[in-house]
Amino acid sequence: MTEEPTTPWRTDVLGEDWVARPLALPAGAVATLVRRRVPDVGQDPLAGAPAVLYVHGFVDYFFQMHVAEAFESRGYRFYAVDLRGYGRSIGQGSREALGSPDDGPNYVTDLGVYAQDLDAAVRAIRAEGHDDVVLLGHSTGGLIASLWTDARPGQVRALVLNSPWFDLNENWFTRVPGTWVLDALGRIAPRLVVGSLDPHWGRALHAQTGGEWDYDLAWKPHEGFPARAGWFRTIRRAHARIARGLDIDCPVLVLTSDRSGPSKHWHRDLLTTDSVLDVEHIRARAPGLGHDVTLATVDGGAHDLALSPEPARSRYLAEVLDWLARRGVQGVAESPARG
Repeated sequence: MTEEPTTPWRTDVLGEDWVARPLALPAGAVATLVRRRVPDVGQDPLAGAPAVLYVHGFVDYFFQMHVAEAFESRGYRFYAVDLRGYGRSIGQGSREALGSPDDGPNYVTDLGVYAQDLDAAVRAIRAEGHDDVVLLGHSTGGLIASLWTDARPGQVRALVLNSPWFDLNENWFTRVPGTWVLDALGRIAPRLVVGSLDPHWGRALHAQTGGEWDYDLAWKPHEGFPARAGWFRTIRRAHARIARGLDIDCPVLVLTSDRSGPSKHWHRDLLTTDSVLDVEHIRARAPGLGHDVTLATVDGGAHDLALSPEPARSRYLAEVLDWLARRGVQGVAESPARG
């Protein structure tokens, strides 16, 4: 296989302490890898450390700097990838890779193409001297990461899933007969808009609307991007693959909130429940991921457990870091987190 050309790191939108670089993919597609700026050779306390690769969810991108700080304080190098058509990668790549301009961001008709993004990211991480990789996926990123890890045995030391999207948070009629209809629509009219996000979760998060987090609303808008039939078709086929069971060969940690809340209207517990997915769906399907699966519950956790209000946020991070240590995937000697 021909090595893709290495592009230089550049200062990232998160500030001078952060860098990003595009990853060239087949057919002219582009993903983006992000990490902290690395100290000079010989001065990097995390040289050769195990690396964590974070994969975001739908209508999302990496901005959770405090997650990187938590991992690096325990001796892991932290990377994140903005998948093709997401965040930093929006608008990059060839017309053939991105499809019609009318498709909009976050749109694919084959979830399997993201394997190319993760392949390139892991190769780039290993090229920087990190042989051991932990994959951390949130929501749709957790679905993608699960399928990729199953298809790439031996590639990662552990898989961590933060509220992975394993089923629709809908009633039986929508999940079963509705899926048959979506499958047909996705085949004959893949660009047909069939849904969108409810804005309440995003509004509860963002600083401009009373939340705690400041992120780019062009990349993570409250109303999301149009959900098209072709995209839903590939999501539901991936859900079916999860339901049939995988054979992931590394330890898996699946974390959820302790309860779900309504997803279609505002309520006061938006940030202390999973008000996007049904946690019971996740728990029911998690044991089928592989032979070594641990389930953990974060009381008072939000859908993105890393964005939960305290103390749930710290409980989530501690749960992940302590589990990795128990499973023998330990960071190098602890180094102070950098703010």
